[in-house]
Amino acid sequence: MKYILLMNYGVIDGVPPIHEWSPEDIRDHIAFQHRMGAELTERGEMVDGQGLAGPETAKIVVSDGQTAPVISDGPFPESKEFLAGWWLVDVDSEARALEIAAQASAAPGPNGKPIRQPIEVRAVMAAPNPEV
Repeated sequence: MKYILLMNYGVIDGVPPIHEWSPEDIRDHIAFQHRMGAELTERGEMVDGQGLAGPETAKIVVSDGQTAPVISDGPFPESKEFLAGWWLVDVDSEARALEIAAQASAAPGPNGKPIRQPIEVRAVMAAPNPEV
């Protein structure tokens, strides 16, 4: 079964925003992400995993399908949390997806201390068959 593990960044108790980390701490954090991705690939569980650009680069598009779409900057500046990336895994059980999420949550932050990052785990739904 496929699960998406959404990496949410925002206010985490005792952890400064990543742009305030030392270059070494950022390097170690990214190296952890790469090792975890390699481990999941080796186990045959990795489908995809990507980091996202910061919310300051996001655009919101709204369209009625008839007129020109409305495109605005987003999310709003007062937003303190944002989606930073995801892992898409194909595992045998929800328990395994939760285990991977726990591993991702413990990624190292400043001084190597686990950041306890919130990871949202959601099953990927199959589309209904339109011919039925």
